[in-house]
Amino acid sequence: MEKKKTTILFKIIKVLVRIFYGKMEVVGLENLPKNHAIIVGNHTQMNGPIAGELFMPDNCYIWCAGQMMNLKEVPDYAFADFWSQKPKWTRPFYKLASYIIAPLAVCIFNNARTIAVYRDMRIMSTFKETLKMLKDGANILIFPEKDEKYNNILYKFQENFIDVAKLYYKKEDTPLTFVPMYIAPKLKKMYIGKGINFNGENSIEDERKRICDYLSNEITDIARNLPLHIVIPYRNIPKKYYLTNKDITEVPR
Repeated sequence: MEKKKTTILFKIIKVLVRIFYGKMEVVGLENLPKNHAIIVGNHTQMNGPIAGELFMPDNCYIWCAGQMMNLKEVPDYAFADFWSQKPKWTRPFYKLASYIIAPLAVCIFNNARTIAVYRDMRIMSTFKETLKMLKDGANILIFPEKDEKYNNILYKFQENFIDVAKLYYKKEDTPLTFVPMYIAPKLKKMYIGKGINFNGENSIEDERKRICDYLSNEITDIARNLPLHIVIPYRNIPKKYYLTNKDITEVPR
């Protein structure tokens, strides 16, 4: 696979982020199929994309919100997705910050190993590029959580990413493997579990539910079997609401 070309500015930013972010160990790489797979992880705010870019193998490409790759769309998307649940008195500051970070976000997300994801008709371009990457031997990393609680570890998944496997099965007549991954920033580790294969003979509705249920439960089990630690949630909520991997109560929405 041809390595993605990047700008000097991005290379400098990546070195600085690696220094300040610190090391993170990837545990369970042996669970990845020999050719390619879709890896599904907990978003854990910005930790997921950062860890994916810095510590996953170079043949791993990350689904990224297309809005974060467009200068005009970054501010509204960044504020809504990152900071809309911050205390009201701080929101004007974060609104300003969403404009300040826009040029930096465009630089980072267009140079990193990303695939732009859209929630409109442009989704077909996402699927097309994903299928090409898979055929070339890449792994695809997806963080599909949405703003709806599942448990103390995860938010529920948006299920339509499973449709990539349906298209891949029709094109290649081969089942695609979905692999669970739990990112624990407080432990400085990423844990890769055992995958599940797409069944092209089942309806896509059944496969969406079956695979998402499996991935959600596996990620949860991985997390709960680890030493006690704070779970960094999908939403950027006040830290006083963060739970541990041993808690069973819900985070206030």
